[in-house]
Amino acid sequence: MIIPLTVQFLLPMSVLLSLESSSGICSAALHDNGNLLALAEVHIEQAHASRLALLIDQVVKFADVDIKNISAVAVSSGPGSYTGLRIGTSTAKGLCFALGIPLIAVGTLDLLAEHVRVFNVNGWHLCPMIDARRMEVYCSLYHANGERLRPVEAKVIDETSFEQDLAVHPVLFFGTGASKCKNTITHSNAFFLDGINAGAATLGVIASKKYSIRDIEDVDTFEPFYLKDFMAKKAVNLIPGIPNKSEV
Repeated sequence: MIIPLTVQFLLPMSVLLSLESSSGICSAALHDNGNLLALAEVHIEQAHASRLALLIDQVVKFADVDIKNISAVAVSSGPGSYTGLRIGTSTAKGLCFALGIPLIAVGTLDLLAEHVRVFNVNGWHLCPMIDARRMEVYCSLYHANGERLRPVEAKVIDETSFEQDLAVHPVLFFGTGASKCKNTITHSNAFFLDGINAGAATLGVIASKKYSIRDIEDVDTFEPFYLKDFMAKKAVNLIPGIPNKSEV
């Protein structure tokens, strides 16, 4: 699905291309100093390898921006889909190498938390969850202001999960892993929000702030945050044409 945006803007000063491929939704966006110029996304599972380049072409054409003039490429760094992260990272690094521009990485849970933070009018703590396997999720806990309160972890959910946090403060759970936890986390302070996915639109806003303070990655050595190393190794050779870690 291509989402065109009617915009008025002056000549771009720092145009960032953002790529989100850590979830089932694949998206690309262009931002000028944090302002969204164009967004394109596809809601098709396992379409990242075949569609990401098309989405990039769509946003640069719609915004009438020469890709040679973009200032940096931003990518979601994980955790999330191993194959999706590999595709997004390889595409982003290839563009950065070819154009000689910086790479910016944003954690996927940070991205989800920021997406919800802007309309969290109740001031609840935020807990983005990414679906792993069975009753396991990748998650973290954030203050209503976006400050991370817990490290990112792979967590098996049971009836006692987050009970200490829920005893003192309402928590809003969301993301692809939250729905399967509704019947397990039943505390009165636990609230759930459906339909929240990581996207390039919010990614570009965060990345623009990072770009302004030169919070960038080493393009040569950057790797996604798979969280589970043993699973990441299995994912390395799934995509033809994408180099192994040792070859990047």
